[in-house]
Amino acid sequence: MGVAAVPWRADVPVKIFGILPQKKERNTLWRLLFILYECSSIFRYGRVELNIFISEKEYKVLTAKPGESRAYQALSVLCQVGCEIQLLHMEPWSSFVTNLKNKGLAVSKSMWLPNDHLCLVRLTPQRDLFSEGLKPTNSATFIFMVKQCLAKRKSRLTDRLNSWSLDNSGQLLKALEIPTDVVTGNLYPEDYKRLFEALQNSSVFTESWFHDEVLESIRNINL
Repeated sequence: MGVAAVPWRADVPVKIFGILPQKKERNTLWRLLFILYECSSIFRYGRVELNIFISEKEYKVLTAKPGESRAYQALSVLCQVGCEIQLLHMEPWSSFVTNLKNKGLAVSKSMWLPNDHLCLVRLTPQRDLFSEGLKPTNSATFIFMVKQCLAKRKSRLTDRLNSWSLDNSGQLLKALEIPTDVVTGNLYPEDYKRLFEALQNSSVFTESWFHDEVLESIRNINL
């Protein structure tokens, strides 16, 4: 790109503007998050700022809060942990999108979330994203952990941890001041990061439990 790479904690080295294709919008967002956490592709230059047009329904997912059962997903957690999200502008689809055959809107309606606008969103990678516990080299495991936890958003977090053969999950959550009866869909993004960092420092936790599942998750993201 003709841009020199800078340390991650340095200022934004470059700003990129673009629009995501509607048919592959969700997959593209996943790929962007994956290369962000991996510090690969455009993010090998540092905290590249993305200014992108996305649908309103995907913006609602990216900014969803715990407890919003329809919107709060793994994508919400990973984007909020990884980026500062700013809504710059919302424009009604009717302003510029038409179907040449019937003159109607060429954007599909969303059943559960509003999708009446195209949103210009700024994603700025967090300066303090990485730590001793979360690094580009183990970020795929973090992504997989979040995806697994939020696959069933009404499941108790302790049940999910116990399924990974973590026998002291209750003690771990108490040490992190996380309620032991919390369900995965009510846990804040920053708590998922703290949980992962604590697991990395746990003597009874090993990533070998995740190995095959992480590889499969990576393969699916890159399809």
